[in-house]
Amino acid sequence: MTRSILFISIILISAFSEVKTQRYGTTLGIRMGNNQISRTFGITAQQRIAEHASLEAILQSDFNLNSTFSILAKKHHPIISKRFNYYYGAGLSLGKEESYVKNESDQTIIRTYGNNTTGVDLIGGIEMTLLNTVISLDYKPNINLVGRSEFYRGQIGLSARMVLVKSKEQKKKQRQRQKARNKQNKPSFNEKLDAIFKK
Repeated sequence: MTRSILFISIILISAFSEVKTQRYGTTLGIRMGNNQISRTFGITAQQRIAEHASLEAILQSDFNLNSTFSILAKKHHPIISKRFNYYYGAGLSLGKEESYVKNESDQTIIRTYGNNTTGVDLIGGIEMTLLNTVISLDYKPNINLVGRSEFYRGQIGLSARMVLVKSKEQKKKQRQRQKARNKQNKPSFNEKLDAIFKK
């Protein structure tokens, strides 16, 4: 009960606070994951590529038999404010993982490890930007295509990422690049004169 009240208080403070917490452009941090096989720790980086879209790269391992790399495209939707939203997405994953094969005839399980795996990751969760940090909680199921006997594994993940580039800074740089491109494409005064006289 106390945890619920604390969580709701943090959300309300972040939503209605006078302190202007910036939306992020680029973030980098850590991710802790938990599934039915292992607990993992890793690095996560996220880059906003459009107003409500981002790319996230996740490298995680249990430092034993399971290590994976995922790249995900995500769509974001605000819940209370731009600093608190839900998201969903999908992407590809590569890894080295352990695998379990059930032998129905003699009721045994054969365990293998070091399997090169390829799969599809889905993701859905919520995130909050507070004090230059993005905290997110998500569910990331993996659908295996190659290398593992289990077709499906789900993972609950908790991430904390620092904002490296704020959204306003990213948009400012994009405008500057666009302005420079427009200036390059703009004809010079001499070229304009030549065009007039050639007519």
